[in-house]
Amino acid sequence: MICTLLAFYSLFSRSMAEARERTFIMIKPDGVQRGLVGKIIKRFEQKGFKLVALKFMWPSEELLKKHYADLAGKPFFPGLVKYMSSGPVVPMVWEGLNVVKTGRVLLGATNPADSAPGTIRGDLCIQVGRNICHGSDAVESAKKEIDLWFTEKEVVSWQQANNAWVYED
Repeated sequence: MICTLLAFYSLFSRSMAEARERTFIMIKPDGVQRGLVGKIIKRFEQKGFKLVALKFMWPSEELLKKHYADLAGKPFFPGLVKYMSSGPVVPMVWEGLNVVKTGRVLLGATNPADSAPGTIRGDLCIQVGRNICHGSDAVESAKKEIDLWFTEKEVVSWQQANNAWVYED
């Protein structure tokens, strides 16, 4: 019986570790201009996620066109690229258990009017065109976005001291 429980715990712990993933979160020009960078980072840190990469930069139109390539056919695309290149942004990589899905929940709905109170957009935004953050919508898109914005050397693997107080394994 004890061997069965230990085997189950080992399998459970392994699946918990395997479920840890990375996501791409970017604070947009409106979030930077409004001085919300620290508040947004604080929400992810308080949740227990680990920051593994961060930059402060003014993105080129070329980079933004690659990032938003899936929206290139939309009528708002030129305005989106113009807006996103109008000021500095803060691209980040966060790591943790189910961080892509949970990160989207922390951000709230794309349209702040549909975002629940307590979410970043629900608390800090009014219009969809000024929704202060971008967050990856899937593990696959997170990988693509991370690779687009960061080199392998810029993403730091490290062990967080409070890991045992955030995760069971």
